[in-house]
Amino acid sequence: MAQPSPPSRTTKAKPNKSLREANIAQGGVIVGREVSEQVEASKRANFKQNGFEKVAVIVPAFCVEREIVATLDGIPSWVEHIFVVDDASTDRTRSLVEAHSDPRVRLISHLVNQGVGAAIRSGYDAALAEGSQVLVVMAGDNQMCPSDLRRVVAPVATGQADYVKGNRLIHPAWRKMPLLRRMGTRFLATWTNLLGGLSIGDSQCGYTALSAKAARSLPLAELWPRYGYPGHFLLTLAAHGALIDEVPVRPVYRSEKSGLRPYHVLYIAALVLARALVLVFRKRGPKGALQHASKRSWVT
Repeated sequence: MAQPSPPSRTTKAKPNKSLREANIAQGGVIVGREVSEQVEASKRANFKQNGFEKVAVIVPAFCVEREIVATLDGIPSWVEHIFVVDDASTDRTRSLVEAHSDPRVRLISHLVNQGVGAAIRSGYDAALAEGSQVLVVMAGDNQMCPSDLRRVVAPVATGQADYVKGNRLIHPAWRKMPLLRRMGTRFLATWTNLLGGLSIGDSQCGYTALSAKAARSLPLAELWPRYGYPGHFLLTLAAHGALIDEVPVRPVYRSEKSGLRPYHVLYIAALVLARALVLVFRKRGPKGALQHASKRSWVT
């Protein structure tokens, strides 16, 4: 049974006026900014006409003070809301978000660390409360390329899928993924597909989009709160007959080494198996016969 989530609080980032004041002091520069804002407004209107309306980006963040500003700066202007969920970071992550100048940014602070899955769930809840129709997850470590965002959103925004996952293994730059991570990713995808009757190439990629209609019909309270949530959530989606799609996204790895270890793979595999068994037992009828869920979609 899911435990009640520890308390959290939401604040809105305070716009930084210093840049605008500096531009005015220099004389005439602000005009260029105003023209740029008009161009961005035109882009937003064009995206809405093509179905990209009421898109929210959820940014789970834990101790990412070096990457969080670049992550927020890269989110396109056509995104309506940005919810940063700080999972009780011990560095400057929270203060940097609070000081960010983008008025779309809202900070949700977990008072105790709950895990990445719990952070995403808090973001989903906040986005649904705002009336967002497409709920995107982009991690706060700046490893999800903003130029891929439209590709991730499109199948959900246009009603072709309930849930979209990025797939790093089908992107032309797939070799940038560390070898150990590629091997672990392929194994976990195969294992998840076997247990869930899916056909997913990259089950662990966190770059995702979910329709609000699907989100409201899913037991989000059961979302696994910590490491390993992607496979757990995929099986939940499969059990509810959601339409799942994949799109290529760029793998972003800099000088850091992969943190994936063999015991991580085994832990996730065990977690996915446990979730599969729970879902199977739930589908059993009074006499123990397995009842297959009917295929359905929440796309509009």
